[in-house]
Amino acid sequence: MIDRRSMLAAVAGAGAFAATTLRAQTMPGWIQQPVAAQPPVDYLAVAKRQLEMQGRNIPQTDRVGIVDFGLPSSRARFALVDMVAGKVDMFPVTHGRGSDPQHDGWLKSFSNRVGSLATSRGAYRTSDYYWGSNGSSMRLAGLEPDNNNADQRAIVVHGAWYAEPSLIATQGKLGRSEGCFVFGEELLPMILYKLGPGRLLFADKLSLPPPAPVPFELPGPPAPGTENMVRASAQQGVFPKTAD
Repeated sequence: MIDRRSMLAAVAGAGAFAATTLRAQTMPGWIQQPVAAQPPVDYLAVAKRQLEMQGRNIPQTDRVGIVDFGLPSSRARFALVDMVAGKVDMFPVTHGRGSDPQHDGWLKSFSNRVGSLATSRGAYRTSDYYWGSNGSSMRLAGLEPDNNNADQRAIVVHGAWYAEPSLIATQGKLGRSEGCFVFGEELLPMILYKLGPGRLLFADKLSLPPPAPVPFELPGPPAPGTENMVRASAQQGVFPKTAD
């Protein structure tokens, strides 16, 4: 048998739940401030569009490299796009220290200036292989005003320990380059082989950064339900010394 006290408590609880649900459904628009999710980037579409723009400069069109610097270095953001199979594989890659002075893993800005140590945006044509101070490497030719100093700045593709994906687990980010596109040493041979000379490498901020918190905005006076309220002045009266 259910006693009267338990029954009254159940009824009260149900009433409170219904009232809460009703308030949520009738919440005024000035309180509801949803943040829209950002759609993912279609790297295959980006590759097709860039090939159309740079086609005469790119003799090999079977594969394209797209670097999405809208993502942090803790994310796989180098898209190796197979234009024949329509397949996209993602890998981690560094950005330049001049683009991330705080070293928080996010690229803040691009630069084409000599000595900037920053990443340059734009379309590149992969060039010849060579053996340099960082081992096996591949030169890049900048095809746009934003990256046409690539050769003078020695912006290339190479490998280094500070680009190893294992650093993401321990440091939460990769190290920074001096503007080069640097991959982990174990990953580099595959990147050099598949990207190869004569292909397109395109770099830009493609993913939008996460939305900043929206400041909570109250409606203009009077706010709903406060039409008859009188605001007490903090300049009047004696401030109490105790809470009761």
